[in-house]
Amino acid sequence: MTTFRNLFLCLLLMVGLAVQAAGLSVDASRALIKRIVPAHADKFIVEPLTVNDGKDGFELSSRGNKIVLAGNDGVAVASALYYYLNEYCHCQITWNGVNMHLPAQLPKIEKKITKSSPYDYRYYLNYCTYNYSMSWWDWKRWEKEIDWMALHGINMPLAITGEEYVWNEVYKEMGFTGKELENFFCGPAYFSWFWMGNLDGWGGPLPQSWMNRQKDLQLKILQRERELGMKPVLSAFTGHVPAAFKERFPNAKLKQTNWNNGFADTYILDSEDPLFAEIGKKYLQKQTELFGTDHLYSADTFNENEPPSNEPEFLSKLSARVYEGMRQADPEAVWVMQGWLFFSDRKFWNAPQVKALLDAVPNDKMILLDLITEYEPVWKRTEAYYGKPWIWNMLHNFGGNISLFGQMDRVATQPAAALADQNAGKLKGIGLTMEAIEQTPVLYELMMENTWRTSAINLDQWLKSYIRNRYGKGTTASNADMFKAWQVLKSTVYNGKDIRDGAESILTGRPTFDSATVWTKTRLNYKREELIPAWDLFVKNAPLYANSDGFRYDLVDLTRQVLANYARPLQVKWTKAYQDKDLAAFKKQSDAYLELISDMDRLLATRTDFLLGKWLADARSCGTTESEKALYERNARDLITLWGDADSPLHEYSCRQWSGLLNDFYKVRWQKFFAETEKAMAAGKEIDVKAFGKEISQWEWQWVNQHKDFPIQVSGNSVLEAQRLYKKYRNQLINK
Repeated sequence: MTTFRNLFLCLLLMVGLAVQAAGLSVDASRALIKRIVPAHADKFIVEPLTVNDGKDGFELSSRGNKIVLAGNDGVAVASALYYYLNEYCHCQITWNGVNMHLPAQLPKIEKKITKSSPYDYRYYLNYCTYNYSMSWWDWKRWEKEIDWMALHGINMPLAITGEEYVWNEVYKEMGFTGKELENFFCGPAYFSWFWMGNLDGWGGPLPQSWMNRQKDLQLKILQRERELGMKPVLSAFTGHVPAAFKERFPNAKLKQTNWNNGFADTYILDSEDPLFAEIGKKYLQKQTELFGTDHLYSADTFNENEPPSNEPEFLSKLSARVYEGMRQADPEAVWVMQGWLFFSDRKFWNAPQVKALLDAVPNDKMILLDLITEYEPVWKRTEAYYGKPWIWNMLHNFGGNISLFGQMDRVATQPAAALADQNAGKLKGIGLTMEAIEQTPVLYELMMENTWRTSAINLDQWLKSYIRNRYGKGTTASNADMFKAWQVLKSTVYNGKDIRDGAESILTGRPTFDSATVWTKTRLNYKREELIPAWDLFVKNAPLYANSDGFRYDLVDLTRQVLANYARPLQVKWTKAYQDKDLAAFKKQSDAYLELISDMDRLLATRTDFLLGKWLADARSCGTTESEKALYERNARDLITLWGDADSPLHEYSCRQWSGLLNDFYKVRWQKFFAETEKAMAAGKEIDVKAFGKEISQWEWQWVNQHKDFPIQVSGNSVLEAQRLYKKYRNQLINK
């Protein structure tokens, strides 16, 4: 009996060690399953899986009336769950539409499913995502996102929440006062660019309560990510220091630099200065003390800032010193570098410069993020980053702008093509590096379909499955209709031709007679009328799919896109009336233009995804006092309109087609423009567009600094609104 007991205990210990060795926390995986499928959680069994080839993997099988999810870590188990939900239960979980209508009796798996990933790393997030989408997130929202990451195979997320808290502690320990740091830390909506050394202080001063909140939030984020088997990427020092640094350390070797986007200079400590390594070490030590480490550190030395010299020797020494600063604090440090600089400043970063920067760091101590591979694969002109491990990424969205857009075919085929390319060097991962999320869910589902495969995705087959999972079971005819609709979408908005990112609508541009303005690029990948057949099919099938959350979102988003495109033909009409000096026609056509904006606002009010009120309310909810709430609301308003002050060159970079913003901001601007134009026409004069631009920027700044509550709950019915607008505008689109 004793022998049996000892053997039993030994077996238990071995199982425990196997779980630990595999990186699997069964409890964490079970907790995730309860969050995702609470009513069916007891029907799933979680087991560790030993992987022999070192690659992450999972297995799916049935045991009695239960489903066995086996994986080498929590991400693999979550991926197994999502595979089962997709393939067997026809469910889907996206930011914009969820279908979790599981059958009462879970389908059995007749033959064991085995999957492994050819990618060691599945990266997630961009510095910009943290502000364009995540500025105001609380733990509840973060918990939902981390589950989404795990379900989609993400195991290497950028984790920079609370970085400001760490820097505050480091600089206080170095003797800096709160007053000296007041103009250093920016407001909560601008940390992405503060972290990258582009700006100081803008949108501040930052309350201590914010720093404390974010530190506590980061602890929860990291704990959850790590218990699921993820390895978060934390930050490292790249030289950005407070302006007060020059007074405290007058002999320090500082470089004054400017981002050239309307902000004051920032100060970068030269890597040659002994203080560079010292501060870098202090920072990593403090960060590790607070947050632990997985030895992965993000550091981008020249984000849209050109180095002072293009001499390869200079760049090599600089890179070596940045890495050495990491290594001194953590001998296991691996530098994770965004490759954006090689794309954005191609004129500077030629082969000798890129090679010098990269070669200075050991190959196994650096990972490159090819940041926008679906548009321009930088790896192809850098000999696959000269031997460094690198990651194939989809960037897709800039600024959080709302637009149907994507390089669908490239996303479906190019990761697999790179895997098979003998010139791809050390391709070790895939990832998502969008500037913003919570839009265009199809591109993200498609991209992460690559995680557990080595072959290209057959788009037509995949789309049929996507439609079934997203909209639910239809009739043979309706399924055929929706497939036809998606064929139209694939060949128009998602065709990936010519342009880098989604077009904006002229509606969101600062008023003009021109077809485009600064940061309002209206060029499309397709002819406007080519999108209309997809709208026809969506509206036709709306009654059948009216109860589908994903369908309702897609119907609203497609209707929004069709109407946003129609703004340009309407603009042509009132522009012609102005040129013809036909005041009556100008009033008629400009009124129709304003009515279009109101109609879009009313449509978008039917979906939480498109509410300005939620963005502002979430911002205010982060404040502990009325002054903090006002500060955060101002940050939230500013980022999506002017971006900076009244003279900001970045106005409209982060424009949003949101209910509330359309009526209260964009429409009012156009009303003022039309009123001034009518006044000029009545006097036989031409409007001074340049002078109007200066005047309206002051109004925009006033809008940024206002407080006003907007709805946080939806109003109206998405299907009925789309049908109303279809009836109103469909013939106009043909007879434009």
